[in-house]
Amino acid sequence: MNYRGLRIMGGIGITGLVLLGLMGCIQAVSQEQTTPFSQPTPQTEHLAMQKSPEIDPQLVAANTQFGFKLFSEILKQDRNKNIFVSPSSVAIALAMTYNGASGETQKAMAKALELNGMSLQALNQANANLKELLQNPDPKVQLAIANSIWARQDVSFKPDFMQRNQTFYGAEIANLNFNDPKSKSIINGWVKDNTRGKIEEIIDSINPRDVLFLINAIYFKGDWTKPFDKKLTAEKPFYRPDGSSKQHPLMSQRGEFRYFETDRFQAVSLPYGEGQRMSMDILLPKKPYSASDFYQDLTAENWQQWVTRFRSRPGTVQIPRFKLEYDIELKRTLSALGMAVAFDGSRSDFSGISSTPTRINQVKHKTFVEVNEEGTEAAAVTSIGIRATSAIVDEPFSMVVDRPFFCTIRDNRSGTVVFMGAIVDPQ
Repeated sequence: MNYRGLRIMGGIGITGLVLLGLMGCIQAVSQEQTTPFSQPTPQTEHLAMQKSPEIDPQLVAANTQFGFKLFSEILKQDRNKNIFVSPSSVAIALAMTYNGASGETQKAMAKALELNGMSLQALNQANANLKELLQNPDPKVQLAIANSIWARQDVSFKPDFMQRNQTFYGAEIANLNFNDPKSKSIINGWVKDNTRGKIEEIIDSINPRDVLFLINAIYFKGDWTKPFDKKLTAEKPFYRPDGSSKQHPLMSQRGEFRYFETDRFQAVSLPYGEGQRMSMDILLPKKPYSASDFYQDLTAENWQQWVTRFRSRPGTVQIPRFKLEYDIELKRTLSALGMAVAFDGSRSDFSGISSTPTRINQVKHKTFVEVNEEGTEAAAVTSIGIRATSAIVDEPFSMVVDRPFFCTIRDNRSGTVVFMGAIVDPQ
């Protein structure tokens, strides 16, 4: 089923705002310490006493810049549609792939990811530290990040590439027979397991030239610090971008909230869990400004200023209850961000992955989110498909054309067969 269309009880403005909330979470958690999700044991108590991993501010800044650029490009592609993406999932999957890039391809990916001179070693270590810090930050918040690499078993890959992804990204590595129809089910089974069943499939087919899939999965489930009372949820009008409206359940809560506003929008931060380390930040354009007007101001620089301006203030919040699934192919989006060379088989350089010439064939991204009175559940998967730029030769063969044969002359660009013939007696 294609979820590019509407799969939501709500409107476009809210889905874009939820994206900001999750991105804000990632930015906020870099400044605090982690709390184990499980009940204390001698082992977890020992780990808790250990020093928290140091977060590289350059990586956080890079991820923020990349995330807003990515969202801005997706808006151009899916304007006036519900959008929900995980820039972190996309960035992690691309960072794993970046470990095998060289030359012009490496430079283009570094520019798209806003690495600004960050070394490969620094990037890998910073991602490892961030992954460790983010996971399960609160007894009432689950955040799990999983990575995997699925390799075609008859293709040779560079050991250093595999080792770095295993060491720094915790990637599970498996060699599969891509000619076996079961391979697709095995990969999708991993996706389903690591998104708690919220996303069941990311690979719809395996091409004979596909040699590698790098996949990131993120699962989030957080209970509100203060749950919404279901008795206060009521059907109220929700206004669409075209001016029409529909009746929709809005949840309501009164209390002290971290809040700020400008002449163009209101902003509120709704925390999750006991420690309130993670939150959903919702930004609502004020009339007469529209969501489109707001998105023109939505930059990484503005966002970094806005998140410092939340202050505790009494008030009432009403937000829609909603659930959606979204998917997008990011090849066009990432090309617009400057890494088109990675998709071009005549120019791409992933010699750090394999001696077999390869290119990125696809970057598929799927998400799920549900927001209700208890809290929020969300999942994201990003799959990067690496494809050989020429046919894979499995075994040496012998062909002796010593009997009648059929032949064609065709245009490879259009696929047009210009000539064809049956040769029974060559003269």
